[in-house]
Amino acid sequence: MPGFPETTTRAGLLSSPLRDRFGIIEHLDFYAIEELEHIVNRSAAIMNIAVDEDAGKEIARRSRGTPRIANRLLKRVRDFAEVRGGKITHIIAKEALNALEVDSAGLDKIDRLILTVLVEKFGGGPVGIDTIATAVAEEADTITDVYEPYLIQSGFVARTPRGRVVTAGGYKHIGIDPPKNSTKGLLLSEKESFT
Repeated sequence: MPGFPETTTRAGLLSSPLRDRFGIIEHLDFYAIEELEHIVNRSAAIMNIAVDEDAGKEIARRSRGTPRIANRLLKRVRDFAEVRGGKITHIIAKEALNALEVDSAGLDKIDRLILTVLVEKFGGGPVGIDTIATAVAEEADTITDVYEPYLIQSGFVARTPRGRVVTAGGYKHIGIDPPKNSTKGLLLSEKESFT
């Protein structure tokens, strides 16, 4: 593979001989809030937008660990701030992000729908991905590629051999008390997970 970078989010689908041909294999992790805050502030400076320190931190915190999302949210918050006088304050950032339905953990409407459906319709799981997809009217690939990685990384959902389950943290995030005793024995704390 002469000099061209190859990227994938599904390295497991590549055959071992193909993977072995790559000289360098890297794995990208989610960015820390501090790194995202720096990105938000730099982007704001490039776009000539005034952003309070707390506002930059708020946008970074809700950016799912991803610079692209941080920049997208910054642009939407900027639009909101322009109507309110131009400067992005912490209050304006929170109002704008709430209006965009991005919560304090960076979950959007579909993320919360997935958690709510898992809890209210399926008792917290385990549930297969096709069943979840049907219940929330999304493609299974979209759920596994877009929503599930962040839900798992954030400790709200876990994958078990029998399907997806909501963790105690997931229950708490959507404002539902986790069951005291799971009859299935699968209620997980925030620190436990299966892959």
